[in-house]
Amino acid sequence: MIVRIMGEGQVKLADGHFTELNKLDDDLLAQMEAGDEDGFRRTLGALLDAVRRLGTPLPDDALEPSELILPSPDASLDEVREMLSDDGLIPG
Repeated sequence: MIVRIMGEGQVKLADGHFTELNKLDDDLLAQMEAGDEDGFRRTLGALLDAVRRLGTPLPDDALEPSELILPSPDASLDEVREMLSDDGLIPG
């Protein structure tokens, strides 16, 4: 799966990593619903770090269709709320 981190680029990620990413996504959704800005910041950073760590960056000149788009590390809680559907950022 190709994942885009807004403002950074694309990463190729094996489907086997989605269990770990879904856990972080569930935590992020709960923190957003609770209005927990500090928890949101921490978990968003952990989610993006996991994608970077587990994935393989695509070259800057590669332009593949992204199956998943994640917010930039500096996205606000409200900006991420707008990106979310009921399923969160990571499709289950």
